[in-house]
Amino acid sequence: MGLVWWRLEMAAPAELEESLLWKLPLLGVPRVALQHPPEAPERRQLLAWLPESDWPADQRQELERALAPLGEPFNLALPQVHWQRQADEDWSLSWKSHWRPDPVGERLLVLPAWLEVPAEQADRLVIRIDPGSAFGTGSHPTTRLCLEALEALAGERERSGQGPGLHGLRVADLGCGSGILGLAALRLGAATVAAADCDPLAERATRQNAALNGLDGAQALTVTTGSAEALSELLGGRGADLLLCNILAPVIEALIPCFPRLLGTGGVGLLSGLLVDQAAGLERDLLAAGWRVEQRVEQDRWGLLRIRSASDVA
Repeated sequence: MGLVWWRLEMAAPAELEESLLWKLPLLGVPRVALQHPPEAPERRQLLAWLPESDWPADQRQELERALAPLGEPFNLALPQVHWQRQADEDWSLSWKSHWRPDPVGERLLVLPAWLEVPAEQADRLVIRIDPGSAFGTGSHPTTRLCLEALEALAGERERSGQGPGLHGLRVADLGCGSGILGLAALRLGAATVAAADCDPLAERATRQNAALNGLDGAQALTVTTGSAEALSELLGGRGADLLLCNILAPVIEALIPCFPRLLGTGGVGLLSGLLVDQAAGLERDLLAAGWRVEQRVEQDRWGLLRIRSASDVA
């Protein structure tokens, strides 16, 4: 018999979304996702999965008590928490009823693995995704920001005569989730992607999604469980040309000292997962560490920073 999980479900008001995404992993709940009906993106719901064997009733009650104070700064009560018992093989069923083909930018199409490419979008670069037990489906603003930034960078390189798209680039993806960003980079012409995530279920999902896209051969994508040190080892100690990091702002801040090992001379970093009001503080930390923010992009309340080593900028 496979693992049995408790699935936590609760509404995720905009004011509490960032706090919940940050607090739950600190409380030992790393498998967290947000979803919404396609027709109502403002109706965001938080989902989290907890192994039944590790979370008896008293521990789940304690978790709810630990989350309750998050609403106090906003004079909000924590939304009601619902618990559903779920078998391992049913993990992603809740996604399938809501997920549709999702065009991103001008070139990309995020496609549920179980659907066919719509005829009107047949000219797009398809990224097939089955969320499985890790997350990153393209629906969250930070993921979309990264996908659009990848496409924009590909366009800039083409216009400057550097070849088609991201041709030839070595890409590092720190906190890869479902692998969607690395797969998009490969679709846009990158040579290789090295990816890492602290959750072993994310490593499994990334491998499976690479196989779904036919991008699991010839070392096009390599993935491991771990953080910056594990990713550096995958890169063979030589920094990548492009660093992708879609993680929460406090985590990015803690990882800044690792960036010189992950991003080579002349390389570009795309950092997302931060709220707009966190961007200025993160920019200061990056500048102090020798990085220059050459672009800031915003979508809803979320932001993305494009960085380059200050020594690379004339």
